[in-house]
Amino acid sequence: MGLMCKARFSFQRRYFMHHLGCLCRLNTVNRWWGRYARRWKHSRGSNNVAEVEANISNRPLTLSTGKLARFADGCAISQIGDTSVLVTAVSKNKPILGAGFVPLTVDYRQKAAAAGRIPTNHLRRELGSTDLEILTSRMIDRSIRPLFPRDYFYETQVVCNLLAIDGKYDPAVASINGASAALAVSDIPWNGPVGAVRVGLIDDEVVINPTRQELKQSELNMVIAGGFRSSVVMIEASANNVVQSKFLKAIRSGVSETQEIIRSIDSLARSAGKPKRTVQRFEPPKEVVDAVRNLCQERYILVFSDETHDKISRDKASNQIRLDNIEKVTEMFPGVDSYYIHEAFRIVSKEVFRNLIFEHDKRCDGRGLDDLRPISCDVDLYKPLHGSAVFQRGQTQVLCTVTFDSKGSALRTDPISELTGGPKEKNFMLHYEFPPFATNETGKVSIGRRELGHGTLAERALVPVIPENYPFTIRLTSEVLESNGSSSMASACGGSLALMDAGVPIESHVAGVAVGLVTKTDENDPTLITDYRVITDLLGIEDYFGDMDFKMAGTKKGITALQTDFKLPASTRIIMDAVQSATRGKSEIIKIMSETIRTHREERKENSPVEDSFEVPIAQRSRFVGPGGYNIKNIQASTGVSIETISETKFSIFAPTPSAMTEAKEMVEKLLERDRAPLLEFGAVYTATIVEVREVGVMVKLYPTMQPALLHNSQLDRRNIRHPSALGMEVGKEIAVKYFGRDPATGAMRLSRKALSAPAATVLNTLAELKQNNAHTNQAAENHSDSNDEMDSSNSTTDSVPDR
Repeated sequence: MGLMCKARFSFQRRYFMHHLGCLCRLNTVNRWWGRYARRWKHSRGSNNVAEVEANISNRPLTLSTGKLARFADGCAISQIGDTSVLVTAVSKNKPILGAGFVPLTVDYRQKAAAAGRIPTNHLRRELGSTDLEILTSRMIDRSIRPLFPRDYFYETQVVCNLLAIDGKYDPAVASINGASAALAVSDIPWNGPVGAVRVGLIDDEVVINPTRQELKQSELNMVIAGGFRSSVVMIEASANNVVQSKFLKAIRSGVSETQEIIRSIDSLARSAGKPKRTVQRFEPPKEVVDAVRNLCQERYILVFSDETHDKISRDKASNQIRLDNIEKVTEMFPGVDSYYIHEAFRIVSKEVFRNLIFEHDKRCDGRGLDDLRPISCDVDLYKPLHGSAVFQRGQTQVLCTVTFDSKGSALRTDPISELTGGPKEKNFMLHYEFPPFATNETGKVSIGRRELGHGTLAERALVPVIPENYPFTIRLTSEVLESNGSSSMASACGGSLALMDAGVPIESHVAGVAVGLVTKTDENDPTLITDYRVITDLLGIEDYFGDMDFKMAGTKKGITALQTDFKLPASTRIIMDAVQSATRGKSEIIKIMSETIRTHREERKENSPVEDSFEVPIAQRSRFVGPGGYNIKNIQASTGVSIETISETKFSIFAPTPSAMTEAKEMVEKLLERDRAPLLEFGAVYTATIVEVREVGVMVKLYPTMQPALLHNSQLDRRNIRHPSALGMEVGKEIAVKYFGRDPATGAMRLSRKALSAPAATVLNTLAELKQNNAHTNQAAENHSDSNDEMDSSNSTTDSVPDR
């Protein structure tokens, strides 16, 4: 009995300990589940899939979340037509202290599979980012960055993957809306959403989200990203000299349409969004800012009011104030991180700089709000260049050069980029360079995303004035030699001068100017602007301390390009004021530029390239080209020209200098002279010499300098000839032929001997059969003659017999 009780107790103890262990493990699982339950709940299946639709001008935009990429902090699929983009947003939980800016990265990638294509590179896969991808990434970045908290120093990445493209609707606008939706449903702190549309102008009518074919007919190509309260977050536009009234009308229409998208994304965030995470704020303590203000405010006022300062001296004086006082502030607040102390100096200097503008309507260099810096221009700097100009505006200096080349040098894009909105071919290119010495710095000389964006903006400003079907490919290089604000607009001005100096028949000068903004905001809502000042012709420091970089370019007639970079959403009223200021500014700049060169040169410079065309008879084409193109390659290598095929008989020749053209033409003439055919008259009879006997006919020459031509068996005689020997044809024999021109497809001469011979219907096979047939013919003729004689004799006898 005792043993049984002991065994039962041992069993119960093991049973209890087993369940106790399970319970402990269960508690651990519960704690783990509580930590990740929200993410697991988000990724368990399709129960959390949410979808909204915004009807924009009868073109629905669909936004959905919860189906794909559920491990990302936020994910959305944006679809318009059959074009779909997957956008994800992920932000790290560990901040980068002292970043000084929002560490946001936007990557837009277009996939060949989305267009039903295979990449054409040697690896047959997507490689590095293309120019179009980089430009689209920058546009998306400018649309969402202004709505992040300024002190949000958590590394954030937004990735846009092109899922499908129908070749009809633009994936860039869908990507902006997808990024807005992904951030809105995520737990990342962001003061969105935004909505984006593309605006076109066809026959003076505004078209929202035009198709790719409609965009080709449009005078305007504008992308607008709008925010709450009909505010504007980003504008990027290229236009064909659109007048100001139509341009402003398009902006108002675009902003109005974005509100429907914003309401749809807001609805999606309420139904499927996550609670926003709590993050650390990186603002310096108020007492530190007050201490810096008490120590440095007066000195900052003196520096920013001194009109004699230039860029370098002003920066040095401002930096010296910080160096003189940073130790004092550090001793006053020993427990405060150095980042917050440096940030306090930045806050105070920015505050003083902006307050001076509001109080005196005067800027740090003494200019009024609408005044331009001193401008000087010069052209024709170096004789060997096809065109050159230097444009100086204040301390911003840009050197522009123009180079001509053949049409074959035009930039051709791949079919995928063309389907996603890229150009098929570009015969005008502007390349922007910003070396480090332009700002008194050292570093690597390279072309980055910024350089590509600035160059593209200046290129868009100039494209509308470049004549269509210009016979040369134009490369315009803009090198920034000094920079103190608005170097991209200076590139547009310098490029216009260089094009006129090169003799390109552009319609009129193009000028650009950057407009800035200084605002006062509501204490409770930092995005609500209560007062502002618009300033024309930005300095670098005004761009840094200001709230907007509004770059606009155009001619006297209208606007050709616009790009904005906001630090907070701006009202449409501010946009209208900025357009007005930029219009006045560019008009003044055009007047100054016209004093240097009023119109394009009537003739290009002596050392400019030349282009011509010449024709080669189709019969001589093979001789001119040579085996494997040897003759053409030899001419190109010897003279430096480029020869391209226009048609079967026409070639174009491009020469870098007139002397090279003369030399190349002499070589072409000499090459064709050896094989030049005399002028033949249609229907004329010529004596041809047989040079070869073939099964199908004979090869004959009309003149010694001509190539042999085939005289086919069917054209030797009216009778069917199966071999030329049947007619006694042999090498060296001369025969008469009739000339009927050349075959339009092959260029071969059409010759005929049959047209000169008498009719016959007998089939001849060999010469023996011909002789035998002639003998039979002669015998038959003799017999026929004898019978006729006998008949005549009989008739005479009968006639002599008297009638009975």
